[in-house]
Amino acid sequence: MRSFLAFSLVFLAAGFSLGQDISFVSADREAMREEILAEADFLERQLNHLKRVVKYVRPSIVHIETTMAGNGFSKSSEVDEAGAGIIFKHGKSFFVLTNRHVINQAPLERIRIYLEDGRLIRAKRVLTDRDTDVAIVEVDSDRLIPAEVGDSSQVEVGEKVFAVGSPFGLSQTVTYGIISAVGRRNLQLGRQGLKLQNFFQTDAAINPGNSGGPLINLRGEVIGLNTAIASNSGGNDGIGFAIPIHAALGVAEQLIEKGQVARAFFGVRMDADFDAAGAKEIGLFRARGAKVSGVTPGSPAEAAMIQVGDVITKFYGQEVEDDLQLINIVSLCPLDEDIRFEIYRDGKFIEKTVRLAARNRFEN
Repeated sequence: MRSFLAFSLVFLAAGFSLGQDISFVSADREAMREEILAEADFLERQLNHLKRVVKYVRPSIVHIETTMAGNGFSKSSEVDEAGAGIIFKHGKSFFVLTNRHVINQAPLERIRIYLEDGRLIRAKRVLTDRDTDVAIVEVDSDRLIPAEVGDSSQVEVGEKVFAVGSPFGLSQTVTYGIISAVGRRNLQLGRQGLKLQNFFQTDAAINPGNSGGPLINLRGEVIGLNTAIASNSGGNDGIGFAIPIHAALGVAEQLIEKGQVARAFFGVRMDADFDAAGAKEIGLFRARGAKVSGVTPGSPAEAAMIQVGDVITKFYGQEVEDDLQLINIVSLCPLDEDIRFEIYRDGKFIEKTVRLAARNRFEN
């Protein structure tokens, strides 16, 4: 009897302990479930924001198809090109901003532009700039929605972005990534061989056909014009390049107003021998910037009181790594606004502003 009672007590105790464990596990899972739901709500709110941004920007993005006759004029000699573009307004007229290589010297009647709602609009006029691979197409249609433009001078590495375009002819394709780097230059970009390079790099998937489409930030603002990829396969390898939108629109506005692009001129000569040893000697921790070795009389640089020996470390919101980068940055700057820049002089960083001039005023 005593043994049976002892066994019963042990069994009941074991059962009571098991019940406690089940209750504890259930409570723990319930708390975990509540955390999952709360986190899911937070993530869904973020995803809903991304979806709203995409829905907001798509009416301002177009699909472009061009056909250009080859050496002959038979149907078999026609060459097709597809890309994307961004609607913008200048004055009272509407234009599509895209890449020059998308238009590909096609005649007006062979340029077809499709809106997000499926409407076909025709090109009235095309203007291009070879050095930057920028093109604009004047269009005439009603109910056009221009894109919102962001401040590309404030873009930083790590910023989340969308790329929208027509990869392999698939219009209105959206991909997502980050800004991987800024100020990319000296790139070998195939046959177009762009002279002026100052790209954003992104890992948002960009493929052939994305050219001319926008790079968009989380505010639904265009910050870049997707232009090129680095790829061994010809497809997306996670390395795409976009022209900062302020540079692309600066070129576009000059094309509209003047029919050609007047490159900006600052007016400094630079020390090509400036290196890490020279930087250390004047107090810079690393070799960065462009060291001034001469100033052109009557130039914007003289007006800004630049001196021989100054090191230009930032220009138009961008870090200056060397003299070649400064040349690229200046060449892509607008002529009609005050440009902020930074110099290093006598152990101090000094901020300045300058209004650049047209290069042809100073060329012989």
